[in-house]
Amino acid sequence: MLGAPYSRMTYPFSAVVGMDDMRLALLLNAVSPAVGGVLVRGEKGTAKSTTVRALAAVLPPVAVVPGCRFACDPAAPDPACPDGPHEVTADAPVRPARLVELPVGASEDRVVGSLDLERALTEGVKAFEPGLLAAAHRGVLYVDEVNLLHDHVVDLLLDAAAMGTAYVEREGVSVRHAARFLLVGTMNPEEGELRPQLLDRFGLTVEVAAPRDPAERAEVVRRRFASDADPAGFAATWSAEETALAERIAEARARLPRVVLSDAALRQVTAVCAAFDVDGLRADLVTARAAIAHAAWSGRDEVTEDDVRVAARLALPHRRRRNPFDAPGLDEETLDEALSDSRPDDDGPDGDGPDGDGPDGDGPGGGGAPPPGPSADDGGNGSPTGEGGTEASPPATAPRGEGGGRADASPAPDRAAAAPSEPFRARRLKVPGIGAGAAGRRSRARSERGRVVGSTKPGGSVTTLHLVDTVLAAAPHQRARGRTGPGLRLAREDLRQATLEGREGNLVLFVVDASGSMGSRARMGAVKGAVLSLLLDAYQRRDKVGLVTFRGTAAEVALPPTWSVEAAAARLTELPTGGRTPLAAGLVAAHDVLRVERIRDPQRRPLLVVVTDGRATGTRGGAALTEAHAAAALLAATGTAAVVVDCESGPVRLGLARTLGTALGGQTLRLEELAADALAATVRSARAA
Repeated sequence: MLGAPYSRMTYPFSAVVGMDDMRLALLLNAVSPAVGGVLVRGEKGTAKSTTVRALAAVLPPVAVVPGCRFACDPAAPDPACPDGPHEVTADAPVRPARLVELPVGASEDRVVGSLDLERALTEGVKAFEPGLLAAAHRGVLYVDEVNLLHDHVVDLLLDAAAMGTAYVEREGVSVRHAARFLLVGTMNPEEGELRPQLLDRFGLTVEVAAPRDPAERAEVVRRRFASDADPAGFAATWSAEETALAERIAEARARLPRVVLSDAALRQVTAVCAAFDVDGLRADLVTARAAIAHAAWSGRDEVTEDDVRVAARLALPHRRRRNPFDAPGLDEETLDEALSDSRPDDDGPDGDGPDGDGPDGDGPGGGGAPPPGPSADDGGNGSPTGEGGTEASPPATAPRGEGGGRADASPAPDRAAAAPSEPFRARRLKVPGIGAGAAGRRSRARSERGRVVGSTKPGGSVTTLHLVDTVLAAAPHQRARGRTGPGLRLAREDLRQATLEGREGNLVLFVVDASGSMGSRARMGAVKGAVLSLLLDAYQRRDKVGLVTFRGTAAEVALPPTWSVEAAAARLTELPTGGRTPLAAGLVAAHDVLRVERIRDPQRRPLLVVVTDGRATGTRGGAALTEAHAAAALLAATGTAAVVVDCESGPVRLGLARTLGTALGGQTLRLEELAADALAATVRSARAA
């Protein structure tokens, strides 16, 4: 289960300890790739990559057409193969199924392949260089950290996995080829989530976590040490189990076309999907396919209730999410009720229930428990919370005196964390100018996708042709090139690369005032609701987020920059309030965070969002406000785009937040101005409470 560098001697699939749901989901897809792939979510160091890489070794080998770059099946070659046509033959070389790994920074051309536009336009030659989808055909395509890929690349992968075909379209030149593969993605939720639309298109999803049982953890370490010390010897120890597993996968594939999905079983599938109120019908299709695959894996010729239950546990949890703050999961009681309500009368001639199975679903032909793989009846790998509750914050030691109170007053106790109000649709905040960061949906940027805004002479190969500018560049030279009839004679120097403008994702760093000056619990709840709304907006726009809070005597980096808006939302919800307002400390902490991030991710432009009423208190009285403005000037000098959210309320307003916004060189918005016009009244009523 421990992660390890990839080596030629793959860790045996059968030797993986625990991880039953993950292994079963992978095996069901190995039996029936039509299930739609697997998304594995889990904390770091839980053998996600090790297990996926081990799967390829137990897949049945494939026969391929000699010399075909697209691994065509010699018994049924693709008639549209770019390397074809191929003749049907029964005598062809056999090779192991491939495992192709997709790097996080892969471009669209690297994934789907590329056309040589220069040769296509100047020589009339359709030259196609296959990509990773072609290499993965009839094998496994593994995407580690799939949540960090650009959305359009994930869309390409899922489209190809669903259709079994990859398309490359460039300036009227089109190439298609077969691309049927087992798609496996792994991710750490702490680094950010996939959009719900992309989550839904993964067939199955499993949650993995390290075991908490010391004996099981010891066995993991023991096996890893044995593998590292003698990889070949360790693999030989498990060779019998690996061979048996490979044979069982092959037998299940052969059985799959014969498995019957009865009307009763289909009603159970649809009843379960309806009970969990999932969107669309993809859940029903995936659950049905997974149930059929599970029946074939278990050695049955007909789908039973046990198959439907296992399939639902793997196919439905991620489809129940409505927003990124919803925790994935499946309520077992609801599943039991849905299966029970859709179950036919239990008075069949065999007396063993509607499926002819015993109470455990192990009817005739069940084949018993899988010898090397996970058991069909294994429970889910519930992730131990390890976080039984919110840890109480220490009492504030800073004196009261917000807004000019006594400096020697007794310390103010922390207020309990106020619950955030309902999030609303937030307006789009953006960084001025044009960037060149990672693709997203917030600020203007030069990108690989977007609208055409101009053209340049290509420094290398042409990936996106600006046709009009290419024609204009070639037109003056036609007579010199001897053109006498229709058509256009092009040369390399005529080609123009299109310049595209799209949108980028930014680093949105929230600096939240949690001091006593922020007022009542209702008011702080409205502030949290506003920040939560901005976090949801950041998730939808593919931003990185961070959270700095200040209260009492110091500032705290509550969440270093991350893609996980769920983590930011959790920290925000648990944030207590009370004490003084060290505004300068909060701004200095933000400056330090941004300085480090510029080194780590120099292309990603930051957007600073300061949520405060603008007040500042400290041990030196009025000097606190001067220090805060000096810290703001320091941030402004770095060119950081900033927005100050003014949380001041009441009939008398000091305008301190607006003054702070001026010092930051940014924009100042009142709290209610963050919401869309139709929802502004809701925010105002929450603040007035």
